[in-house]
Amino acid sequence: MNRIEERFARLKSQGQKGYVVYIGAGDPNLEATRQLALAFDKVGVDVLELGVPFSDPLADGLVNQLAAQRGLESGTTPPKVLETIKTIRKESQTPIVLYIYFNLLHRYGFKKFIYDAAQAGVDGLLVLDLPPEESENYEVMMREAGLCVIYLVAPTTPDERIELIVKRGTGFVYYVSREGVTGMQVKVSDTIATMTAKIRAHTQLPIAVGFGISNPEQARTVAASAEAIVVGSAIVNQIAQYGKSKDLVPKVTEFVKSLADAIKK
Repeated sequence: MNRIEERFARLKSQGQKGYVVYIGAGDPNLEATRQLALAFDKVGVDVLELGVPFSDPLADGLVNQLAAQRGLESGTTPPKVLETIKTIRKESQTPIVLYIYFNLLHRYGFKKFIYDAAQAGVDGLLVLDLPPEESENYEVMMREAGLCVIYLVAPTTPDERIELIVKRGTGFVYYVSREGVTGMQVKVSDTIATMTAKIRAHTQLPIAVGFGISNPEQARTVAASAEAIVVGSAIVNQIAQYGKSKDLVPKVTEFVKSLADAIKK
């Protein structure tokens, strides 16, 4: 059982909801990423999603696009992200998922990247632009490496395709709670409960809901309908705000903890 599966099994046994946090790797630099990962581990983050910087992040809104740009400007590359994860693993066993675009895998070498990621201590991959229909070889390699295959379900996904996606995924299902790209929203979608019920009809996997959650009240609301919530842009926005400050890690961690407290209590 890999770290993601272990964490969700533990949360279920404790009657707790999971908290997935997304940040851009290398934003503002990889040492900050390492420090943030270790700090998040201490305040209730259950899964850390690291966005691997890419020049054309089509699924991302402006906040995360700018984070990817800052990551590229700091010299962050896929091999350097894996090296950073190795250093995180010396002090933390928080499950780590890489949020990555197919082009980066293709350039690195598909099989080699999966192997190197597993060796570095990665637990799962979420390849934004690789649909399940084209993923058979990828899934075989991921299983052999012991990594979870995380897939996305959207509000527009038809029932028969939901069934296909969730049967192919492992670890958890990432439900994108609204159409469009990543980003903070004034209010969360009012269809979350309906859609999570639809997904549950086809799988026992935990459901993590993301896209648009930006404050403790929203986090608490969404947690009622899912096994976990995902917060990204709101945290990335804090990193952008404090990126050049010596208080970066404590300030961002304080915000992350406020959401953890809302979910866990």
